[in-house]
Amino acid sequence: MGRSKNKLSKFAEMMDFPNVVQNFDFLKPGLVGIGGKKVDYKGSWSKDFFKNDNPLILELACGRGEYTVALAAAFPDKNYVGVDIKGARIWVGAKMAIEQGLTNAGFLRTRIEQIGLFMGEGEVDEIWITFPDPFLLKERNRLTHHRFLDSYLPFMKPGGYIHLKTDDDTFMSSVWSRFQPGVGVKSFTTTPISMGAPSMIRFWSTKRIMSASIWAEGKRLNI
Repeated sequence: MGRSKNKLSKFAEMMDFPNVVQNFDFLKPGLVGIGGKKVDYKGSWSKDFFKNDNPLILELACGRGEYTVALAAAFPDKNYVGVDIKGARIWVGAKMAIEQGLTNAGFLRTRIEQIGLFMGEGEVDEIWITFPDPFLLKERNRLTHHRFLDSYLPFMKPGGYIHLKTDDDTFMSSVWSRFQPGVGVKSFTTTPISMGAPSMIRFWSTKRIMSASIWAEGKRLNI
């Protein structure tokens, strides 16, 4: 009972967060912002939501939003939107961003399958998929499955990147084996932490990181 009341209080508080927009009705999708007011940022997230013209980056299945917040703090010249369906988790990151005074970090509560309804064509510069559920027995549910990747392409800018990070060796090997160089893939590398990793990895403590950068060229990405 106590946990439910805590969730409800977080949901109520989040309705007044300036950095959160939510899609409550998945059968009739639409976004609401502060106080439940209907909003529409499709094609104008940087201009109307962030009030600037900086690049737009999404983190999919952001969970509690620590990575979104960390990236926003490290790169103030870029706009970051963490996307997740779990309101109680998003509350954590949104609250953190507000407390840190980060005006370039926002959160979108919706299903991943419906992101395209809220993003304009060619609007997103980059996507981050950080330590996703590997779904080792249900590959179709992976955020790297072609049914998801195909849905990202319309709202990504030509030449945009999708960055993947995981510490699951089985998942890493599976994804690696399905990439075909030259078919939408710019680069694909693995970097053990002990050998020195990209600066953004400092936000995580993991034994192994995989980073894949994928061109958004409008082609179907077979993975």
